[in-house]
Amino acid sequence: MSASSTRSYDTIKYEVDGHKATITLNRPDALNALSPHMITELRSAYNEAENDDAVWILIVTATGRAFCTGADVKAIPGDGKVINEAPYLSTYEQWEAPQEGTPPFRTMAKPVLAAINGICCGAGLDWVTTGDIVIASDKATFFDPHVSIGLVAARELVRVARVLPRSIALRMALMGKHERMSAQRAYELGLISEIVEHDQLLERAHQIADVVNSNAPLAVRGTRLAILKGLDLPLHEAEMLAEAFRERNLHTEDSLEGPKAFMEKRPPEWQCR
Repeated sequence: MSASSTRSYDTIKYEVDGHKATITLNRPDALNALSPHMITELRSAYNEAENDDAVWILIVTATGRAFCTGADVKAIPGDGKVINEAPYLSTYEQWEAPQEGTPPFRTMAKPVLAAINGICCGAGLDWVTTGDIVIASDKATFFDPHVSIGLVAARELVRVARVLPRSIALRMALMGKHERMSAQRAYELGLISEIVEHDQLLERAHQIADVVNSNAPLAVRGTRLAILKGLDLPLHEAEMLAEAFRERNLHTEDSLEGPKAFMEKRPPEWQCR
């Protein structure tokens, strides 16, 4: 796609501008609940952004008063999980823990900025726990309703328990729909990194994305991968993996451009190669 373009989807909006791909969940009447079709479209959008050289960062946000309220109860199968529109168990993805709307954060290189505009619960929490930078409107709220509708809170709260203190994650999981965490409380606990006035949320998301994009894009990706891949390793092995990413980046043109621009006292001109 071109440096500034849009793509037509049914349940999401997709726009590329200024090295940023903005994915907007767009089922406001359904509180942006995830249907199988919406998941299929999200998968396509993530793949498109990851493979578009013009895109250096992804922004995910939503329309209406909710960011995402989890799986669409009108569309989910009997097991309570939305997988996709493919035949049952026909793909490797369906043998994994269901990812629903989650960006493929384990296999993608580009960073994801999540801008939470309102109600965020159930599978909506996946963007919060796997996003690289997460900001939220002052109107945002966070909770998990699974136990309140007779379902086990699985992947979603396992991830939350890796981000929040154990007792806080368990409280969220066991209180279900009966208790919501405010944006302020989420900020205090480190679930999000910034609270923004509601009407300024998207503008602020783009400001942050522009700052990230002012840095060397390949160095950003290598740094992101070094941190995320290292989290599951012992410290020394994580250090060695990070060193391998650092050395790989030294073979890029941008790794030469950075010091050169610094010495010449000018802004660097990143080529992403």
